[in-house]
Amino acid sequence: MYTNGHPLENGQNGAPSRGFPDDEMIDIQTTNSGDHRHTRLEDDDGVSHYSVSYSGTTDTAGDIPGIGQYDDFHTIDWQRDIARDRMRHRHIVKKKQDSFWNLLEGAHDAWSGWLCVLLVGLCTGAVAGVIDIGASWMTDLKFGICPQAFWLNREQCCWSNETSFETGNCTQWRTWPEILGQAKSGAGPYIISYLIYFTWALLFAALSASLVRMFAPYACGSGIPEIKTILSGFIIRGYLGKWTLLIKSVGLILSVSAGLSLGKEGPMVHIACAIGNILSYLFPKYGKNEAKKREILSASAAAGVSVAFGAPIGGVLFSLEEVSYYFPLKTLWRSFFCALIAAFILRSINPFGNEHSVLFYVEYNKPWIFFELIPFIGLGVIGGVIATIFIKGNLYWCRYRKYSKLGQYPVTEVLVITALTALIAFPNPYTRMNTSELIYLLFSQCGIANSDPICDYNRNFTNVKSAIDLAAAGPGVYNAIWLLIIALILKLVMTIFTFGMKVPCGLFIPSLCLGAIVGRIVGILMEQLAYNYPKNWFFSGECSSGEDCITPGLYAMVGAAAVLGGVTRMTVSLVVIMFELTGGVRYIVPLMAAAMASKWVGDALGRQGIYDAHIALNGYPFLDSKDEFQHTSLAADVMQPKRNETLSVITQDSLTVDDIEALLKDTEHNGYPVVVSRDSQYLVGFVLRKDLNLAIANAKRMVDGICGQSLVLFTSGNPPQTLGPPPLKLKKILDMAPITITDQTPMETVVDMFRKLGLRQTLVTHNGRLLGVITKKDVLRHIKQMDNEDPNSVLFN
Repeated sequence: MYTNGHPLENGQNGAPSRGFPDDEMIDIQTTNSGDHRHTRLEDDDGVSHYSVSYSGTTDTAGDIPGIGQYDDFHTIDWQRDIARDRMRHRHIVKKKQDSFWNLLEGAHDAWSGWLCVLLVGLCTGAVAGVIDIGASWMTDLKFGICPQAFWLNREQCCWSNETSFETGNCTQWRTWPEILGQAKSGAGPYIISYLIYFTWALLFAALSASLVRMFAPYACGSGIPEIKTILSGFIIRGYLGKWTLLIKSVGLILSVSAGLSLGKEGPMVHIACAIGNILSYLFPKYGKNEAKKREILSASAAAGVSVAFGAPIGGVLFSLEEVSYYFPLKTLWRSFFCALIAAFILRSINPFGNEHSVLFYVEYNKPWIFFELIPFIGLGVIGGVIATIFIKGNLYWCRYRKYSKLGQYPVTEVLVITALTALIAFPNPYTRMNTSELIYLLFSQCGIANSDPICDYNRNFTNVKSAIDLAAAGPGVYNAIWLLIIALILKLVMTIFTFGMKVPCGLFIPSLCLGAIVGRIVGILMEQLAYNYPKNWFFSGECSSGEDCITPGLYAMVGAAAVLGGVTRMTVSLVVIMFELTGGVRYIVPLMAAAMASKWVGDALGRQGIYDAHIALNGYPFLDSKDEFQHTSLAADVMQPKRNETLSVITQDSLTVDDIEALLKDTEHNGYPVVVSRDSQYLVGFVLRKDLNLAIANAKRMVDGICGQSLVLFTSGNPPQTLGPPPLKLKKILDMAPITITDQTPMETVVDMFRKLGLRQTLVTHNGRLLGVITKKDVLRHIKQMDNEDPNSVLFN
């Protein structure tokens, strides 16, 4: 746990502490009956609270503060929130005819969603541009500086006075040994470069980890597991707040610049969702309603991927396939619009400094041969295996961090991993360079003027193959392949230990890099096979015409998709992101073949993708809609209380304030069914624990005569006049239409209801008489028990 007392465990991505007993994890739900007026209160952490008053009633004087509020680490009730929004909408439509001002109010309400996602897109694009420019400049700072204009990175510095960009021939850019008066190359300058690279890396990583620890512990990790959980209806207070947004953005620049094996794509989704959360408070329709707010957050997630990769369509599909729980058609359109605006703003800023808005633009001019589908599918299989090794290794390390003393020293761990990464990475040119540069190099074609070792072998089919050529070809090929194999092993190991540290760190770019290295190796081997045996039937005569027929860069692209697909289990959105990322639309079939093969192999070797695995590791209450419930239990087997226990209920008109306060003190339930009488047990409705507490406390303070002997009534109409104290009428906080099932309902149906309706609890009846309650907690526990897992591993609320 963090020593500054923040409620975090040592799990990945800032898992919340499970130090809360069940009786403290009380869920606060909203009410949906009566005519409501809502006033929003807001904490510093950006989480809304509601003060709800009920017009047309004299039960309480003034507002009842806090009714409808959600507490930290609790689940929202989608049905109630959506019903409340429908009532608000009906109220606005009804008042449209009254005056011109009400007509304007109605129009504003109708287009506020579009305006909100427009603002999210604008802000996300601008923030992404700043992050890209900052990370690029600080990454190059480890190698040298531009003396004439220190604010330019290496490429911009070289472009400023040169007609072409060649790293080795740039006269404007000065390396650190040159700044210190040394030669450009040699043993001395190499050691100086090594030391300065190492020092900058440590400084950047220490700054990033310290900022996260001191100011925003939730800014660490990828953020996508938490975003998935939040979009499923869970509240993590402060996770999308202002401080988290600021520290995540700054920390991301620093951790990417440190040269760690991580990417900025996952954190960009978290940053975009934080922007969406903050901007939603400008529009009460979304800021006051947690279910409606998740529509904005889904669009924000799409914008995050859009600016991370320059892939707006892929971003929308990623939000739909991977992170969103509730995705109506209206949200699809708004996500598309938000992603479009974000991509347009980023393109206007042009942080990559080229004419393409995509990250790794490729120009392959050769079609792929039908026979190549076999190595492409093979790459999918290899990608699934590498992804499984990574997921299992990373989960083992994160679990060890969580339950050992290592988790008490997050900054020390970051510094040690950074030091090892810098020491190991510098000697190998492929691990030393920025990961995005390496992917671009692996995707690129070998031109005639390309002097990189990756192209240093015979590949020109128009040459006459002499004995000297063949002899020279071998060492070049082996040298390139060995360097790539070493880079692959180092990147895989470093990524296993890096993902989950207490700095902002994403997974997309490292996964793409691992796959691109494997793909390039396979591509080089295939190219050599075609070079040495061009007339073989494998190549159907395509290579016998004396021209290049194999494109190693294409294999790198397919391999990248395979590993990323295996790690995240994405399919449709992955293929779209890949062809948007590279501009290689004609290679959709190879990408699809590799993505499917990778997913199948990954599913066969391990049940979960990396994000679902970390959700389980952190114990978030997430009901995955992709999982099937395959057991034959009934609702009666799962409901609380069990058959021989008593059910805590409230009668509609026979309990006093003292009776209800005693019930609240003696029991720990989230809410209570209201019945006609203890004898009949016929259901009237459902009232929430927090609403009862708030209403009673408010009535004692605001209404004359209310005391412990006052009757609490959940019925309409006036009670008979008595000599005692006045009654307390609480029908307005009663949910008159709770979701009910019978005791013989199959649990498969119950689980589906919880997933698709977003329920917090459902009541179990038999012939109309109340038997018990099933909460989301009970469903999650039951699933864990049926799967022979520890039912206490979930953060229950």
